[in-house]
Amino acid sequence: MNAQVRDCRCGLIQRLRRLPMRVKDLSERDRPRERLMSSGAAALADRELLAVLLGSGFRGASALDLATQVIEACGDLDGLSRSDPHWLLTMRGIGPAKAARVAAAFHLVRRAESGPEPERITSTSDLAHACAPLLRDRKHERLVMVACDTRGRILKRAVLTEGGSDHTVMPVREVITEVLTAGGAMFGLAHNHPGGSLDPSQEDLEATARLLEAAQTVELRLLDHLIIADESWRRIPL
Repeated sequence: MNAQVRDCRCGLIQRLRRLPMRVKDLSERDRPRERLMSSGAAALADRELLAVLLGSGFRGASALDLATQVIEACGDLDGLSRSDPHWLLTMRGIGPAKAARVAAAFHLVRRAESGPEPERITSTSDLAHACAPLLRDRKHERLVMVACDTRGRILKRAVLTEGGSDHTVMPVREVITEVLTAGGAMFGLAHNHPGGSLDPSQEDLEATARLLEAAQTVELRLLDHLIIADESWRRIPL
């Protein structure tokens, strides 16, 4: 390759590098929004997360370009989190809608961080305490599920089924789906015996075994399955 051709090619490459890359020019798997949905928010860089929040750029600059410019103008994410939305309006490509979205997002984070610590399940008695209000003084059997994160913080508490005076079904698929949808890593179950007995039935034992197997298949941890009657409770062996 002679020097003239080489210089021409190098010049072309440099000009191409200066051209803004549009998000729609990226493959679908490389687009921030698609990557967030497929791999989770933790897989994205700061500018990519901000690009998802901004939604679009402006003529000659993609959402990624705009996100980069905003973060650089603010110094870092901490500076951006403290930026007044009216100041953001002074930046090219930032209108009232984008400025409001950014301000609202960071304010939501501050509210979440300053809120009360979620109730946690650290023992069987904690699970009984969390489920009992939904089960006591009921004339029919009811199944309650509590989904938790890896630290035991309660993410969701729900009544899954309500049956007859002597039994309720164990919807294994629904239980697993509810836990996964809530983003849980572990979960506990409890149901009541209106007659007052704390002895598990054969159906209780078999249903618990099926649920334990299903949970292990999707790498969820079943904490406990309890029977609650009046002021007492009992674990079903796992």
